[in-house]
Order: sequence, then structure tokens, then C-alpha cells
Amino acid sequence: MDALGICFAVCGGACLLTWLLSVVTREYSWIDRIWSIVPVVYVAVFAGAAGFADARLDLMLVLVFLWGARLTFNFARRGGYAPGGEDYRWAVLRERMKPWQFQVFNLAFITVYQNVLLLLITLPAFTALNHRSPFGALDVIAGAVFLALLAGETIADQQQWVFQRGKHAELAAGRQPRARFVRTGLFRYSRHPNFFFEQAQWWVVFFLGAIAAGSVLQWTVLGALLLTLLFIGSTRFTESISESRYPEYADYRRTTSAIVPWPPRHREPLPGDVTR
Repeated sequence: MDALGICFAVCGGACLLTWLLSVVTREYSWIDRIWSIVPVVYVAVFAGAAGFADARLDLMLVLVFLWGARLTFNFARRGGYAPGGEDYRWAVLRERMKPWQFQVFNLAFITVYQNVLLLLITLPAFTALNHRSPFGALDVIAGAVFLALLAGETIADQQQWVFQRGKHAELAAGRQPRARFVRTGLFRYSRHPNFFFEQAQWWVVFFLGAIAAGSVLQWTVLGALLLTLLFIGSTRFTESISESRYPEYADYRRTTSAIVPWPPRHREPLPGDVTR
């Protein structure tokens, strides 16, 4: 079986496993538990098909491994691998859908679509496998940009982590926190800076494949494009929940860029804002 065939087989197995586990456990975040793992496997398969002797594919593997290690750590410390670590949004969605509708959604979107997407975002490595062009300066630049984006996402997640720990500590002590959602640091310039950095990293992976092929006109752009569309939909759904919980979120939404970091528009200070 060739490298692509192996990846198709892994994807099919992942679909079956995550769907069966969701049905048996009635917990629907199994895809989240493998999200940071299977892309590393796919890229490793493509790099291995080149005997781990192609500099560009080896670079792609190292970068995706670092992406996966960071995401796995962040997901684990938030309790994502523990029992009951289901994404809170699925409970909200179950309340809005009939049981059979949610089960169709679980099979079609949570299981199949997202597993296929995880394969699609790694297929620029398949392009690089089929176009073994010389490693050059553009590859180095792309790698450096990826690492910068990885650092940005790490900072954003750490800021979110520190905020949430402080918030829950205040609530546990019987006090109301000054702010109910984070809007300082990178979150002053984007409501979802971690989403921005996450998507951008996979666009860099696509460009590495395009560098190998010598053209950006590659069908493997589908992975990065569909990932971006997924984040757009996820952002809208997440923010609809946030706005229903926190009335002040509407002002934050009005004045702060959704995804791409950008200087905020003028607004009156909200409780919890850091001022000089």
C-alpha cells in the first residue's frame, strides 16, 4: 500500500473508532482527543515514504510535530482527555436539536467531516512527496513563519489559561471576578487570536507543498480553506453562546477584530480592563 493509501486507511479507522466511542459513551469529543495526533501520523507517513531523506518533508514533519505537541499539552491541561471532557458546545447544540438530528450531525460532521479534514490539511506533504524539488530559502522562510505563528498561539493559550484559572479561583472564593472573559494581551487585538494562529499555521503547510510543486495552484489548498471555513462557523456558534451569557460581550464584539489581530476600535472601558 502506498503512503496515500495508508493515510486513507488510518482516516477510515479513526472515523470508525471515534464514532463508536461517541455512541457507546454518549460523549462527543473523541475527535478532539485525536485532533493533535493523527495529522502528525499522516505527515510522518509521507515523510517516511521518502525515507526521511527529503529535507522539506522532514521540516514539515518537525513543524507539525511541534504543533501537535503544543496542542496536546494545552488540551490535556484543560482536562480534555479526562472523563467528562466533552466540548461544552455540544451540550448546547443537543438542546437545540432533536436526538436523531444530533446523531446525524455526530456521524456526518463531528466524525466524518472532521476526520477527513484532518487528512486534507496534511496533504500538502503528499504534494511535497510527489515533487521532490530542491530545498531552498523559501522553505526556510516558511518554517520561520510557522514557528512565529506557533509561538503566537502558545502565548494566546497561556493568556487564556492564566485568565481562566484566576477567574475560577475568584469564583471558588465566593468573589465576582473583575472580568468574565479575557480581553487583555493578545485578546485586546483579536477576540480569537489562537484561532488566527492555528489557521495560519496550516496555510504555511499548504505553501510548503506549493513551494515543492513550484506553484500555488494546488488542489491541496482545499484542506486549509475548509479549516478556515470550519473556524468561521465555530467562531459564530461560540460567540452566540458567549453573548447569551455575558451582555458586555456585545461591546467587545463590536470593537475588537474577530480573528485577525488588529488595533481595537475606541470604546468605553469595561470592568476588568487594564488601564494606565
